[in-house]
Amino acid sequence: MRRVAVPPARVGLRALVGVRTRGWAPASRLFAVGEGTGWSVDEDARHVEAVARRLGYAVAPAGWARFARYQSVFLTSHFEALTPRWIGSSHRLGVAYLHGRPGTPGMPEFDRAFVALRRHPSRFVCVQVTHAELHELVLEAGVEPEHVFRIPLGVDLEHFPLGAPDARLTSRRTLGLPASAFVVGSFQKDGVGWEDGLEPKLIKGPDVLVAALERLHELVPDLAVLLTGPARGYVRRELEARGITYRHVVSGSRPELARAYHALDAYVVSARQEGGPKAVLEAMAAGVPVVTTRVGQAQEIVDHGRNGLLVEVDDAEALAGWAARIAEDARLAAELRRGGRTTAEAHALERLDGLWAGLLEGLVVGRGDAHVG
Repeated sequence: MRRVAVPPARVGLRALVGVRTRGWAPASRLFAVGEGTGWSVDEDARHVEAVARRLGYAVAPAGWARFARYQSVFLTSHFEALTPRWIGSSHRLGVAYLHGRPGTPGMPEFDRAFVALRRHPSRFVCVQVTHAELHELVLEAGVEPEHVFRIPLGVDLEHFPLGAPDARLTSRRTLGLPASAFVVGSFQKDGVGWEDGLEPKLIKGPDVLVAALERLHELVPDLAVLLTGPARGYVRRELEARGITYRHVVSGSRPELARAYHALDAYVVSARQEGGPKAVLEAMAAGVPVVTTRVGQAQEIVDHGRNGLLVEVDDAEALAGWAARIAEDARLAAELRRGGRTTAEAHALERLDGLWAGLLEGLVVGRGDAHVG
């Protein structure tokens, strides 16, 4: 049998974890594991860690999880969780299953994940979902109802505050946006891969976004678009081809992202599938009117005309039309800002601790040394 060399650093970490975890009671420590990309799923894992600490659970470093044994692991990516590495591990497992409708064209990973869950429905002690469609999907896979936890995405109000009176102009000046333009935001990753993103990731609806912005430009000529997030090459190329003014910034921190929201007059979600998206609550918290397709959690928290505006999936004309209404109707815009902020406050992260407590109680055994890691 061919022997495979193990990198010295990994051998050292395995030995360290073995020493540090010796004597731990089974399932007494929580590891919250993301994907390691530094993107949204890893942020979710850090949030789960923070909640667990607030609730008095012992939290261990996520990087130790693959070398430790018989502990509690919550994976914030079901694509990562539903692989042999984790299904075949000794750990007690929990998973966030937030999006991924099987049968979606061009997304075979959605089918693989669902098939894996259907084959191993009892392998996960708890499954987090954020909205009704995924709740039903997980039950369809055979997960027992008492193991499915409906916990919506929340928002960190401290990092996404309402903009001060001068924030709009200050943010636009900093970001190089026209002071008088009607500025629409789209802050996401909607290209395939992590490079330029010239191939559109269609479940995120970048083609719908471009069509909506083209129509909106006809209705509101003084339009500017603010993009953040990686892999936005497709949208950038299409906006350039249509002569639509835009800026693309890569926000390296939450304060930078909050500043981007404060520059906006409206935020548009054009996705075909979503778990949230988080941007809906972030925009609401920052006082930005939202126009979104009926996807994910958005369709359950947006009350059309009160705290945001809802349109059908793939309806670029409606996205453009309602965004134009925001530009034309100051009273509507003000109502959406007020209602959106109220909704964001109801979804503040700390208000969700009670829901997470129910999930963690079944995943982690006891309350150990909460200062671990």
